[in-house]
Amino acid sequence: SMMLFCGQQERNERLFYKLLIDNVEELLPIVYTPVVGEACQKYGSIFKRPQGLYISLKEKGKILEVLKNWPERSIQVIVVTDGERILGLGDLGCQGMGIPVGKLALYSALGGVRPSACLPITIDVGTNNEKLLNDEFYIGLRQKRATGKEYYDLLHEFMSAVKQNYGEKVLVQFEDFANHNAFELLAKYGTTHLVFNDDIQGTASVVLAGVVAALKLIGGTLPEHTFLFLGAGEAGIGIAELIALEMSKQTKAPIEESRKKIWLIDSKGLIVSSRVNSLQHFKKPWAHEHEPVSTLIEAVKVIKPTVLIGSSGVGKTFTKEVVEAMTANNK
Repeated sequence: SMMLFCGQQERNERLFYKLLIDNVEELLPIVYTPVVGEACQKYGSIFKRPQGLYISLKEKGKILEVLKNWPERSIQVIVVTDGERILGLGDLGCQGMGIPVGKLALYSALGGVRPSACLPITIDVGTNNEKLLNDEFYIGLRQKRATGKEYYDLLHEFMSAVKQNYGEKVLVQFEDFANHNAFELLAKYGTTHLVFNDDIQGTASVVLAGVVAALKLIGGTLPEHTFLFLGAGEAGIGIAELIALEMSKQTKAPIEESRKKIWLIDSKGLIVSSRVNSLQHFKKPWAHEHEPVSTLIEAVKVIKPTVLIGSSGVGKTFTKEVVEAMTANNK
Protein backbone atom coordinates (compact mmCIF):
# COMPACT_ATOMS: atom_id res chain seq x y z
CA SER A 1 0.00 0.00 0.00
CA MET A 2 2.90 2.32 0.73
CA MET A 3 4.32 1.84 -2.77
CA LEU A 4 0.92 2.50 -4.33
CA PHE A 5 0.45 5.61 -2.23
CA CYS A 6 3.95 6.99 -2.70
CA GLY A 7 3.90 6.11 -6.39
CA GLN A 8 0.88 8.41 -6.51
CA GLN A 9 3.22 11.32 -5.73
CA GLU A 10 4.72 10.93 -9.22
CA ARG A 11 1.58 9.98 -11.10
CA ASN A 12 -0.93 12.39 -9.67
CA GLU A 13 0.70 14.92 -7.39
CA ARG A 14 -2.50 16.84 -6.65
CA LEU A 15 -4.35 13.71 -5.57
CA PHE A 16 -1.38 12.61 -3.45
CA TYR A 17 -1.33 15.88 -1.47
CA LYS A 18 -5.11 16.08 -1.17
CA LEU A 19 -5.13 12.56 0.27
CA LEU A 20 -2.24 13.36 2.63
CA ILE A 21 -3.71 16.65 3.88
CA ASP A 22 -7.11 15.08 4.55
CA ASN A 23 -5.67 12.05 6.36
CA VAL A 24 -2.54 13.42 8.02
CA GLU A 25 -2.55 11.32 11.21
CA GLU A 26 -3.09 8.05 9.39
CA LEU A 27 -0.66 8.71 6.54
CA LEU A 28 2.27 10.45 8.31
CA PRO A 29 3.84 7.15 9.41
CA ILE A 30 3.71 5.97 5.78
CA VAL A 31 5.16 9.08 4.17
CA TYR A 32 7.80 9.47 6.86
CA THR A 33 9.00 7.58 9.95
CA PRO A 34 8.89 4.58 10.24
CA VAL A 35 7.88 3.28 6.79
CA VAL A 36 10.20 5.64 4.92
CA GLY A 37 13.10 3.75 6.54
CA GLU A 38 11.94 0.51 4.95
CA ALA A 39 11.68 2.28 1.60
CA CYS A 40 15.28 3.50 1.97
CA GLN A 41 16.54 0.03 2.83
CA LYS A 42 14.88 -1.42 -0.30
CA TYR A 43 15.56 1.65 -2.45
CA GLY A 44 17.70 -0.08 -5.07
CA SER A 45 15.13 -2.75 -5.80
CA ILE A 46 12.10 -0.43 -6.01
CA PHE A 47 13.93 2.29 -7.93
CA LYS A 48 11.79 3.30 -10.90
CA ARG A 49 12.61 6.81 -11.88
CA PRO A 50 14.77 9.20 -9.92
CA GLN A 51 13.09 11.61 -7.54
CA GLY A 52 15.41 14.34 -6.39
CA LEU A 53 18.89 15.34 -7.49
CA TYR A 54 22.03 13.27 -6.92
CA ILE A 55 25.37 15.04 -6.61
CA SER A 56 28.42 12.81 -6.36
CA LEU A 57 32.16 13.22 -5.98
CA LYS A 58 32.37 12.76 -9.76
CA GLU A 59 30.65 16.14 -10.15
CA LYS A 60 33.36 18.00 -8.27
CA GLY A 61 33.97 21.33 -10.02
CA LYS A 62 30.65 21.06 -11.90
CA ILE A 63 28.04 21.24 -9.12
CA LEU A 64 26.60 24.55 -10.34
CA GLU A 65 26.00 22.99 -13.77
CA VAL A 66 24.34 19.98 -12.14
CA LEU A 67 21.97 22.28 -10.21
CA LYS A 68 21.12 24.08 -13.44
CA ASN A 69 19.97 20.73 -14.88
CA TRP A 70 17.07 20.64 -12.42
CA PRO A 71 14.00 21.81 -14.41
CA GLU A 72 12.52 24.07 -11.70
CA ARG A 73 14.20 27.47 -11.41
CA SER A 74 12.63 29.02 -8.31
CA ILE A 75 13.47 26.77 -5.36
CA GLN A 76 12.53 27.80 -1.82
CA VAL A 77 13.61 24.73 0.18
CA ILE A 78 16.36 22.16 -0.31
CA VAL A 79 16.50 19.14 1.97
CA VAL A 80 19.88 17.47 1.63
CA THR A 81 21.40 14.30 3.08
CA ASP A 82 24.64 12.41 2.58
CA GLY A 83 22.98 9.19 3.70
CA GLU A 84 25.39 8.48 6.56
CA ARG A 85 22.92 8.26 9.46
CA ILE A 86 19.47 7.52 8.07
CA LEU A 87 16.99 7.42 10.99
CA GLY A 88 18.29 4.73 13.35
CA LEU A 89 19.26 2.55 10.37
CA GLY A 90 22.80 3.82 9.83
CA ASP A 91 24.69 4.36 6.59
CA LEU A 92 22.40 3.81 3.60
CA GLY A 93 24.50 5.86 1.18
CA CYS A 94 22.63 6.92 -1.92
CA GLN A 95 19.49 5.07 -0.84
CA GLY A 96 18.96 7.76 1.77
CA MET A 97 17.19 9.78 -0.97
CA GLY A 98 13.86 8.61 0.46
CA ILE A 99 14.47 10.91 3.44
CA PRO A 100 14.68 14.30 1.60
CA VAL A 101 11.82 13.19 -0.68
CA GLY A 102 9.61 12.20 2.27
CA LYS A 103 10.53 15.23 4.38
CA LEU A 104 9.70 17.63 1.54
CA ALA A 105 6.33 15.92 1.03
CA LEU A 106 5.63 17.11 4.60
CA TYR A 107 6.80 20.65 3.75
CA SER A 108 4.11 20.68 1.05
CA ALA A 109 1.33 18.86 2.89
CA LEU A 110 1.81 20.52 6.29
CA GLY A 111 3.75 23.70 5.50
CA GLY A 112 2.01 24.71 2.29
CA VAL A 113 5.20 25.01 0.24
CA ARG A 114 4.34 24.17 -3.35
CA PRO A 115 5.97 20.93 -4.51
CA SER A 116 7.76 22.58 -7.45
CA ALA A 117 9.61 24.89 -5.00
CA CYS A 118 11.05 21.90 -3.10
CA LEU A 119 14.31 20.21 -4.11
CA PRO A 120 15.44 16.90 -2.55
CA ILE A 121 19.21 16.34 -2.85
CA THR A 122 21.47 13.45 -1.96
CA ILE A 123 25.20 14.02 -1.86
CA ASP A 124 26.94 10.77 -2.72
CA VAL A 125 30.45 10.52 -1.28
CA GLY A 126 30.38 6.72 -1.07
CA THR A 127 29.20 4.41 1.71
CA ASN A 128 30.83 2.32 4.43
CA ASN A 129 27.95 -0.15 4.31
CA GLU A 130 29.51 -3.41 3.04
CA LYS A 131 26.13 -4.92 2.21
CA LEU A 132 25.36 -2.05 -0.18
CA LEU A 133 28.85 -2.04 -1.71
CA ASN A 134 28.29 -5.70 -2.65
CA ASP A 135 24.68 -5.25 -3.80
CA GLU A 136 24.34 -5.37 -7.60
CA PHE A 137 21.31 -3.07 -7.43
CA TYR A 138 23.02 -0.36 -5.36
CA ILE A 139 22.66 2.91 -7.29
CA GLY A 140 25.49 4.93 -5.72
CA LEU A 141 29.28 5.19 -5.89
CA ARG A 142 30.94 1.90 -4.93
CA GLN A 143 33.62 3.24 -2.62
CA LYS A 144 34.25 3.94 1.04
CA ARG A 145 33.06 7.35 2.25
CA ALA A 146 35.19 10.35 1.45
CA THR A 147 36.16 12.25 4.62
CA GLY A 148 38.21 15.23 5.71
CA LYS A 149 39.25 17.82 3.13
CA GLU A 150 37.76 15.95 0.16
CA TYR A 151 34.37 15.80 1.89
CA TYR A 152 34.32 19.38 3.15
CA ASP A 153 35.53 20.78 -0.19
CA LEU A 154 32.64 19.06 -1.99
CA LEU A 155 30.14 20.41 0.55
CA HIS A 156 31.62 23.87 0.27
CA GLU A 157 31.26 23.85 -3.49
CA PHE A 158 27.68 22.62 -3.05
CA MET A 159 26.74 25.35 -0.55
CA SER A 160 28.29 28.06 -2.74
CA ALA A 161 26.55 26.76 -5.86
CA VAL A 162 23.18 26.64 -4.07
CA LYS A 163 23.49 30.30 -3.09
CA GLN A 164 24.68 31.31 -6.54
CA ASN A 165 21.88 29.47 -8.31
CA TYR A 166 18.92 30.06 -5.97
CA GLY A 167 19.86 33.24 -4.12
CA GLU A 168 20.37 34.18 -0.48
CA LYS A 169 16.89 33.21 0.67
CA VAL A 170 16.85 29.51 -0.21
CA LEU A 171 16.51 27.36 2.92
CA VAL A 172 18.94 24.45 3.13
CA GLN A 173 17.90 21.76 5.59
CA PHE A 174 20.63 19.27 6.53
CA GLU A 175 19.00 15.93 7.21
CA ASP A 176 20.41 12.69 8.60
CA PHE A 177 24.11 13.57 8.51
CA ALA A 178 26.39 11.73 10.97
CA ASN A 179 26.68 13.90 14.07
CA HIS A 180 30.38 14.77 13.71
CA ASN A 181 29.53 16.41 10.36
CA ALA A 182 26.10 17.73 11.34
CA PHE A 183 27.35 20.03 14.13
CA GLU A 184 30.29 21.15 12.00
CA LEU A 185 28.16 22.06 8.96
CA LEU A 186 25.58 23.92 11.04
CA ALA A 187 28.28 26.01 12.72
CA LYS A 188 30.17 26.59 9.48
CA TYR A 189 27.26 27.75 7.30
CA GLY A 190 25.00 29.25 9.98
CA THR A 191 26.53 32.70 9.43
CA THR A 192 26.54 32.71 5.61
CA HIS A 193 23.49 30.69 4.55
CA LEU A 194 19.92 30.09 5.68
CA VAL A 195 20.45 26.64 7.19
CA PHE A 196 18.53 24.34 9.51
CA ASN A 197 19.22 20.91 10.94
CA ASP A 198 16.00 19.15 11.87
CA ASP A 199 17.64 16.44 13.97
CA ILE A 200 19.45 19.05 16.08
CA GLN A 201 17.13 22.08 15.99
CA GLY A 202 13.68 20.85 14.93
CA THR A 203 13.54 18.10 17.52
CA ALA A 204 14.81 20.56 20.14
CA SER A 205 12.10 23.14 19.48
CA VAL A 206 9.35 20.54 19.83
CA VAL A 207 10.80 19.14 23.08
CA LEU A 208 11.32 22.62 24.57
CA ALA A 209 7.68 23.40 23.72
CA GLY A 210 6.66 20.21 25.55
CA VAL A 211 8.72 21.13 28.61
CA VAL A 212 7.31 24.68 28.70
CA ALA A 213 3.78 23.28 28.44
CA ALA A 214 4.52 20.78 31.24
CA LEU A 215 5.71 23.61 33.54
CA LYS A 216 2.15 24.94 33.52
CA LEU A 217 1.08 21.70 35.20
CA ILE A 218 3.95 21.16 37.64
CA GLY A 219 4.74 24.81 38.40
CA GLY A 220 8.09 26.51 38.76
CA THR A 221 10.26 28.15 36.14
CA LEU A 222 12.57 26.49 33.63
CA PRO A 223 15.83 27.53 35.41
CA GLU A 224 14.62 25.89 38.65
CA HIS A 225 14.70 22.46 37.04
CA THR A 226 17.56 19.97 36.71
CA PHE A 227 17.69 17.96 33.51
CA LEU A 228 19.16 14.53 32.83
CA PHE A 229 19.42 13.19 29.28
CA LEU A 230 19.94 9.61 28.24
CA GLY A 231 21.62 9.94 24.85
CA ALA A 232 24.02 12.66 23.73
CA GLY A 233 23.73 12.57 19.96
CA GLU A 234 22.24 15.22 17.67
CA ALA A 235 18.86 15.16 19.41
CA GLY A 236 20.15 15.12 23.00
CA ILE A 237 22.74 17.87 22.49
CA GLY A 238 20.35 19.92 20.36
CA ILE A 239 17.57 19.80 22.96
CA ALA A 240 19.98 20.49 25.83
CA GLU A 241 21.45 23.52 24.07
CA LEU A 242 18.03 25.02 23.30
CA ILE A 243 16.86 24.50 26.90
CA ALA A 244 20.06 26.17 28.14
CA LEU A 245 19.50 29.07 25.72
CA GLU A 246 15.95 29.57 26.99
CA MET A 247 17.14 29.40 30.63
CA SER A 248 19.77 32.09 29.90
CA LYS A 249 17.17 34.25 28.23
CA GLN A 250 15.00 34.08 31.37
CA THR A 251 17.79 34.53 33.95
CA LYS A 252 20.08 36.80 31.87
CA ALA A 253 22.92 34.52 33.04
CA PRO A 254 25.63 33.35 30.62
CA ILE A 255 24.91 30.09 28.77
CA GLU A 256 27.83 28.36 30.56
CA GLU A 257 25.89 28.83 33.82
CA SER A 258 22.64 27.47 32.38
CA ARG A 259 24.39 24.38 31.02
CA LYS A 260 25.34 23.37 34.57
CA LYS A 261 21.67 22.54 35.25
CA ILE A 262 21.74 19.97 32.44
CA TRP A 263 23.50 16.59 32.57
CA LEU A 264 23.93 14.07 29.77
CA ILE A 265 24.66 10.36 29.67
CA ASP A 266 26.20 8.71 26.60
CA SER A 267 27.16 5.06 26.02
CA LYS A 268 30.10 5.42 28.43
CA GLY A 269 28.13 6.94 31.32
CA LEU A 270 27.64 10.42 32.70
CA ILE A 271 29.50 13.11 30.76
CA VAL A 272 31.87 14.56 33.37
CA SER A 273 34.98 16.76 33.28
CA SER A 274 37.45 13.91 33.84
CA ARG A 275 36.40 12.54 30.42
CA VAL A 276 36.88 15.84 28.57
CA ASN A 277 39.96 14.82 26.55
CA SER A 278 38.32 11.77 25.02
CA LEU A 279 34.96 13.46 24.23
CA GLN A 280 33.77 14.47 20.76
CA HIS A 281 33.94 18.26 20.44
CA PHE A 282 30.17 18.81 20.63
CA LYS A 283 29.97 17.02 23.99
CA LYS A 284 32.73 19.04 25.69
CA PRO A 285 30.53 21.97 26.91
CA TRP A 286 28.44 19.42 28.86
CA ALA A 287 31.30 17.87 30.84
CA HIS A 288 30.60 19.11 34.38
CA GLU A 289 32.50 18.54 37.63
CA HIS A 290 31.35 15.21 39.11
CA GLU A 291 32.80 11.80 39.88
CA PRO A 292 32.22 9.23 37.08
CA VAL A 293 28.80 7.53 37.05
CA SER A 294 28.26 4.56 34.77
CA THR A 295 24.54 3.75 34.92
CA LEU A 296 21.32 5.68 34.39
CA ILE A 297 19.81 4.51 37.68
CA GLU A 298 22.87 5.69 39.61
CA ALA A 299 22.82 9.04 37.79
CA VAL A 300 19.15 9.57 38.68
CA LYS A 301 19.99 8.92 42.33
CA VAL A 302 22.99 11.28 42.54
CA ILE A 303 21.97 14.07 40.13
CA LYS A 304 18.34 14.05 41.38
CA PRO A 305 16.93 15.41 38.10
CA THR A 306 13.43 16.88 38.01
CA VAL A 307 13.21 16.19 34.27
CA LEU A 308 14.38 13.01 32.54
CA ILE A 309 14.65 13.02 28.74
CA GLY A 310 15.33 10.00 26.55
CA SER A 311 17.12 10.77 23.29
CA SER A 312 18.95 7.53 22.66
CA GLY A 313 18.40 4.98 19.91
CA VAL A 314 18.29 2.22 22.53
CA GLY A 315 14.79 1.41 23.77
CA LYS A 316 13.39 0.00 27.03
CA THR A 317 15.88 1.93 29.18
CA PHE A 318 13.40 3.85 31.37
CA THR A 319 12.73 0.80 33.51
CA LYS A 320 10.42 0.54 36.52
CA GLU A 321 13.48 1.06 38.78
CA VAL A 322 14.46 4.25 36.96
CA VAL A 323 10.93 5.66 37.17
CA GLU A 324 10.77 4.74 40.88
CA ALA A 325 14.11 6.51 41.47
CA MET A 326 12.68 9.60 39.72
CA THR A 327 9.51 9.58 41.84
CA ALA A 328 11.57 9.19 45.04
CA ASN A 329 12.96 12.71 44.43
CA ASN A 330 9.94 14.33 42.77
CA LYS A 331 6.30 14.78 43.72
